[in-house]
Amino acid sequence: MKTRLFQTKPIQQLLSESEDKEHGFKKTLGPLNLTTLGIGAIIGAGIFVLTGQAAANYAGPAIVLSFIISGLACTFAGLCYAEFASMIPISGSAYTYAYSTMGEFLAWIIGWDLIIEYLFAASTVAVGWSGYFVSLLNDIGIHIAPQFAASPGTQLIQVPGMGWQATSSQLVTYLANHNIDVNTLPHVVGVLNIPAMIIIGLLTTLLVIGIKESANFNNVMVIVKVCVILLFIGVGIAFIKLENWHDFIPKNTGKWGEFGISGIFRGAAVIFFAYIGFDAVSTAAQEAKNPQRDMPRGILGSLGISTFLYIAVALVLTGIVSYTLLNVPDPVAVGVNAMGSTMAWLKPIVKIAAIAGLTSVILVMLLGQPRIFYTMSKDGLLPPVFSKVHPKFKTPYISSIITGAFAMILAGVLPINLLGELVSIGTLLAFAIVCVGIIVLRKTRPELPRPFRTPWVPFIPALGAIICIVQMASLPLDTWLRLIVWFAIGMIIYFTYGIKKSKLLKK
Repeated sequence: MKTRLFQTKPIQQLLSESEDKEHGFKKTLGPLNLTTLGIGAIIGAGIFVLTGQAAANYAGPAIVLSFIISGLACTFAGLCYAEFASMIPISGSAYTYAYSTMGEFLAWIIGWDLIIEYLFAASTVAVGWSGYFVSLLNDIGIHIAPQFAASPGTQLIQVPGMGWQATSSQLVTYLANHNIDVNTLPHVVGVLNIPAMIIIGLLTTLLVIGIKESANFNNVMVIVKVCVILLFIGVGIAFIKLENWHDFIPKNTGKWGEFGISGIFRGAAVIFFAYIGFDAVSTAAQEAKNPQRDMPRGILGSLGISTFLYIAVALVLTGIVSYTLLNVPDPVAVGVNAMGSTMAWLKPIVKIAAIAGLTSVILVMLLGQPRIFYTMSKDGLLPPVFSKVHPKFKTPYISSIITGAFAMILAGVLPINLLGELVSIGTLLAFAIVCVGIIVLRKTRPELPRPFRTPWVPFIPALGAIICIVQMASLPLDTWLRLIVWFAIGMIIYFTYGIKKSKLLKK
């Protein structure tokens, strides 16, 4: 049994299966499409939310250094993904890489884990999208009842000048400091986050229609958000006050992680969520025209561009306004307000960019998950229905609809913080396994052709794995417990269905 569980799938077999043109995907994606898919997945909630919150709570203006550290950690994992993607251009991403290096059982574990990253991430970002969308509608006089834009049971308070906000100890303290009695404000309780569910439904429909149409839509969203980010950077430079960068590294408060050098590292761990998504490029490998050449370009290109934009926004934002004022859901909008009334026209544009940015993230996450289901189904580990390809659109339409339906439910009923922590731990585990997989394959199959080679093996992949594991260890205990429960469910499915239907183990 032990030998069977860790039996690996031959790489030549993987490659031959991907060449099924009659029942496979359309190969329509070039290097530009792959790069914009990566940017679409990376630039979203991180740049519009986490930049300000991490600066205010942990690193101050030195959040710039936090982005460099976190970006470096993702680069290590990205280099490993690039080697695998050029070697094994299959849509299963880390699942396929684990199958070819560490065996079926670990492949199942990573495949089950990737559901947390992609499906849960789509739901997480949809909740953030709902917040920006409702805010923009309010600005133009269209009001959605707040209880229908929040998860069930969420306590909401209408704060003067801030709109409806979820109740928290920080909010209560803020109101008390401004001599506002929280009990005198209107209260409602969340029923269902309908806008979050609607956007997932619309994007799922688009993904069923076709990958080229989805990629073109994503390109438009990426262009919109990148242009607005560049506009903010270009305009904001003129409003930078050097005194806001003093002290660039604020003195530590006496607690680990609250400013100082330790604050920079904690800030790096917190904003790691801002970088996840570049690996979604690898799920589109079977739809790439020249995957051996273009997959590494897409992965590393999207990481490089996104890192540059993160650093530039962090520098400008902390230069325009004191980092102490950035612990808000919309720090970029705060930066625009600090520019003065002459720049008020920029605020709605920033909201539109945020909506575009979050839309493209949801799209890429919803694109990635069905393709992992497709690959697992082709291996026999999931029912055949997950590998059905639409005869006209050439997309995995059944698994796309199933993914979209579950993502809609999660987005409608679960709060963003619970979803976000699960996404982080699932992604970190996937990155760690991919990094280890590079070391294993270099030892066991050194003769395999590698169009792209990760440099300085085993140093780079080992360091990437270590950083990911350390960041996993910093997450709350209840997040680990949820992960354990999730894997327990996965084990039941594997040992009652997957291992019996596995095409590899039948041979």
